[in-house]
This record gives sequence, structure tokens and C-alpha cells, in this order.
Amino acid sequence: MSKRKSAKYKLDRRMGENIWGRPKSSVNRRSYGPGQHGQRRKSKVSDFGLQLRAKQKLKGYYGDVTEKQFKRTYQEASKMKGDTGQNLIGLLEQRLDMVVYRAKFAPTVFSARQIVSHGHIRVNGVKCNIASRRVKVGDVISLGNKAKEMTLIIEAQALPEREVPDYVAQDGADKVTFVRVPTLDEVPYPVKMEPNLVVEFYSR
Repeated sequence: MSKRKSAKYKLDRRMGENIWGRPKSSVNRRSYGPGQHGQRRKSKVSDFGLQLRAKQKLKGYYGDVTEKQFKRTYQEASKMKGDTGQNLIGLLEQRLDMVVYRAKFAPTVFSARQIVSHGHIRVNGVKCNIASRRVKVGDVISLGNKAKEMTLIIEAQALPEREVPDYVAQDGADKVTFVRVPTLDEVPYPVKMEPNLVVEFYSR
């Protein structure tokens, strides 16, 4: 697992959007970018710039995964049948840390990754500490005994700003089943994601 080197809300300010829909985001106070030149007038963005921005936003949303890992996921999506953009979203949503986040076992994508890496998550009853593990349809993801009493997880489950999506079926407070691979329209993004531009970026 790579270590995140920059503040997570810096991405919000750079994009001018509340990427994760969190109340603490600095964009809720000011929408311009970070630094002394953040308020300068924005120039017209090229097609490449739009594609790069779409890629950075999507990559950042999923916990700022490494470029190598993200590109490998895109390459896998491009080899699958159907729309590459939809396939990319489906593969990203199948990451174990994302299923943990969607299940509201963690308040942020970053804390979901940490909970997994610390061994607090079970997949079909077996402990797994690999955040990037691909969850399959029908897999049951549950909390370990210690995790059930963790304040972080209890508070996350009470968060009002997001709901558990339909493709993650709840079974009590500590267990969910991954029902199906979602389409782009089903994923509850707080902001608009454009995987088609990401496909264009890597197809250059």
C-alpha cells in the first residue's frame, strides 16, 4: 500500500469540487485552488487538460491509488467486453476498501483502506488485509470482533451524508453482501465523474 503524501482535501480545492461530499471540505468555504495564485482568473482548458482533470479526480476519489495501479485497472477494463468506462467504474467499485466504505464501515475512503490493512475486515469469514483485493459478486464482507466496538466505525455508520447503495446489501450492522457490479449511474458520487474522458486520456 502506498502512502498518501498530500492532504486529501487539497484535491478538493484543486478541482474546485467537494469530491467526497464531506462537511469538512475546504471547498465548502472557498472554491478556488490552493496557494497564493488560487484566485487568479482561469484560462481555457484544452481537451488534454479536461481528460487529465477527469483522470485525477476519479483516481483521487478512490483513495488516490497509484498511477501504476490505476492504469493497470484501466488496461484490464479495456480488455473486457462492453463499455470501457463502465468497466473501469465496476472494477474500482469492486476494490475491498471501496466496499468497506460503501458499507459505511468507515467515514472516508482513506480510513477504509486503513481498517482493511489493519486486519479488521473479513471476506467470507476469512481475515483479509489487502485493500485492493477484488470483491466478487456474492462475497460477504464483515467486521472483525474488535472492529465492532471501534468508535471510528460506530460513528461512520451514523453519518447522515451518505447511504449504503443497493449493490451492497446490509445484513445487520456488521455484515454486507456484494450483490452486483454497479453501473456508473448506480454509484453515489457526490460530484460528476467522467470515465469516458479517462478512456480518452489513456487512448491517446
